[in-house]
Amino acid sequence: MARPAAVAEQPMKSGFALLACAGVLVLALPTFALARTTISLGGGGPAQLPIPLNGGAPRVPAIDPATLQGLSSARDYRPPEGIGFKATDFLSENVRLTAQWFWAAGNEGRKLPTVIVAPGWGATAANLRQDAVDLARAGYLVMLFDYRGWGDSDGRVMLADKRPAADGAFTAQVRELRGYVDPWEQVEDWFNAFSYAVADPMVDAGRIGVLGSDLSGGHVIDVAAREPRVKALVSEVTSADTRPYKPYQPNPAKAVADADAAASRIATGEAPYPADRARVPSGQGGDLVGAPVGAKAVRWAPVEQANEVTAPALFVLAQKEELFANTNNGQLACERVQGPRKMVMLPNSTHYDIYGAERERAVTAAIDWFDRYLKPAGAPTRVPVNRKEPERGECNPPPLPPAGEEKKDGSGEGHKAQPTSGRFN
Repeated sequence: MARPAAVAEQPMKSGFALLACAGVLVLALPTFALARTTISLGGGGPAQLPIPLNGGAPRVPAIDPATLQGLSSARDYRPPEGIGFKATDFLSENVRLTAQWFWAAGNEGRKLPTVIVAPGWGATAANLRQDAVDLARAGYLVMLFDYRGWGDSDGRVMLADKRPAADGAFTAQVRELRGYVDPWEQVEDWFNAFSYAVADPMVDAGRIGVLGSDLSGGHVIDVAAREPRVKALVSEVTSADTRPYKPYQPNPAKAVADADAAASRIATGEAPYPADRARVPSGQGGDLVGAPVGAKAVRWAPVEQANEVTAPALFVLAQKEELFANTNNGQLACERVQGPRKMVMLPNSTHYDIYGAERERAVTAAIDWFDRYLKPAGAPTRVPVNRKEPERGECNPPPLPPAGEEKKDGSGEGHKAQPTSGRFN
């Protein structure tokens, strides 16, 4: 798809022109050997993941992927040996987004079970390429994409200094909106990515799964609830409710009031959208890359749609999650989904370990889940697959709450998932 020309006095900036730092940290992620990792997802309770058999490797530090810059653009990226790759463009509400496709060499021209992936808060598709490579080696066609205003994708533009010209035309300066977080826009990008993917000749449209982590781990719940063609989902370190609550926001009522006031300033033209890659205000959740727009984040709660999800759902959570409570995010969503489900609790892990020391374990669990629910019978799988009975695992292991959550001063008590229903176990 050719990129449309724009009539403007001020050219739009490329997203990756803003990324200046060396991206060597991402290369420190360990090489993943599927055949050397043993994981059990069976049984009625949360899976406990053993140490990979290639133990002895140094622990990869937990780093917010949004802080890794200077990663190669989609057009400059070169995949590892044995992996096919292409970069393409598609439209989401008339904004050009970039998709990155991965598959195992030799699968060209075949219809493949497909996994669609997008990043979490403030990150880009480039951060998830190793996961895409691992999924491709396991037999999947993988489509990564960047949200509008992030990575290789264009952002929405705002007109300024609009001046009429002949024949009803006009000239204007434009400002490209980049590096902000609007979960409502991002989930629409997910739906448009899905609509684009099903049109690709290599996609088996009857075997599509979705994978997201962090904020995107909540997006895939919303997508699966409203898109019946989703046949399986994996949600990692699930952020499915960004409404403020203690202890993560010391004063939730003030956080909501501040967000509402910010929304009013934007609506009246008194304030612009957040600056590119601005940090989250300290009272609204900490020092994350990518500030939310107005009151968008304090109203976002796809956990409320989880009871509409019938596709098989895997939740991979960090036992020592420090950014939000598992009990009213991933665990509650797991409890509410209606179809087959499984929760994997990564022991002694914090949020960003999913992108570092625990990445191999998480992607292995995802592959096993997709093998069970996306691949046709007889297709090669990493481990033997039992398709006779859908899995309906537990969602409430003995909790390990972060400091403060055990308090009774509004720290999230009452949001916790109820005990697993006897209807399914």
